[in-house]
Amino acid sequence: MRVDLVRRASVLALAATLTTSGAAALRANAQNPTTENPVRATAASLEAGRALYDLHCSACHGEKGEGGVGAEGLAPPSDLADMSWDHGSTDGAIFAAIQSGIGPEFAMERWGDRIPEKDIWNLVN
Repeated sequence: MRVDLVRRASVLALAATLTTSGAAALRANAQNPTTENPVRATAASLEAGRALYDLHCSACHGEKGEGGVGAEGLAPPSDLADMSWDHGSTDGAIFAAIQSGIGPEFAMERWGDRIPEKDIWNLVN
């Protein structure tokens, strides 16, 4: 019985460590806008990204990424179809904006806790 309890405690401690280190890796990735996109921009990635955009992003950024009107008191969502990127021009910076949100008032909320990392990279593509 005691060995079983020790084994369970060890497994829980290891799981907590892995979860913490995984979260730390995601935070480090979000804070490093020079991170290269590990997901190639294949037809499958672009299709997956478009489906995610339609589901999560188009309500604010528009069907074609043209931006929209902001909620009362907040800046309007960025126009993603123009040549000016307000919140990063590299894949890593765009990933960070999606994952961590846009501060300081977070009109664009963070999506890192709802969209898996690979899917955020598909969105970037």
